[in-house]
Amino acid sequence: MRLILASSSPRRKELLEMIQLPFEILVSDVDESFDPNLPPKEIVQQLAFKKAKAVLAKAKDACVIGADTIVVYEGTILGKPKDENDAFRMLKMLAGATHEVWTGVAICTETEQITFAEQTKVTFWDLTDEEIWDYIATKEPLDKAGAYGIQQFGSLFVRKIEGDYFSVVGLPIAKTARELKKFGFSPFSEKKVKIEEEHICENKH
Repeated sequence: MRLILASSSPRRKELLEMIQLPFEILVSDVDESFDPNLPPKEIVQQLAFKKAKAVLAKAKDACVIGADTIVVYEGTILGKPKDENDAFRMLKMLAGATHEVWTGVAICTETEQITFAEQTKVTFWDLTDEEIWDYIATKEPLDKAGAYGIQQFGSLFVRKIEGDYFSVVGLPIAKTARELKKFGFSPFSEKKVKIEEEHICENKH
């Protein structure tokens, strides 16, 4: 069975590559609107499921991973900023405070489906307006929920994190790998097969 990541996110691609499972990328072009009155946990799972199902409709023989991440501050959901001023507004809001990052994951085949969500709390240092504008000038915040990326320059703002760091990046990789085992995908098994194949080739020579 093929494994497909239903995401164009380079961060999610890198995280899945990290555990060395062979996979393909097929981007879902779905409407990502949601009901803001729903709890964040439900929102990210619904969006992840919607992405996975859209790709599964094109690749029925596959196991598809969909994911979605949102930032929540005092009940307000912060998506990707509309422009630089919107990015400044978000970062000013998050400065010196603690917010939540929710990532939902859906793993689907034609016969099975699993969805789950991870919550991580992130606390920022106090930030000056100059620091915020310097960061915005890098263009990094403009395509990220909450207007920051924790794995790049945005890491300079993080004072404390409670939860799964990789979930903030975009995919709770340890939890995802554990759930993938239920679909027959195991990073260590893949690695073991590869090592055994290499060993057989060496013996032939």
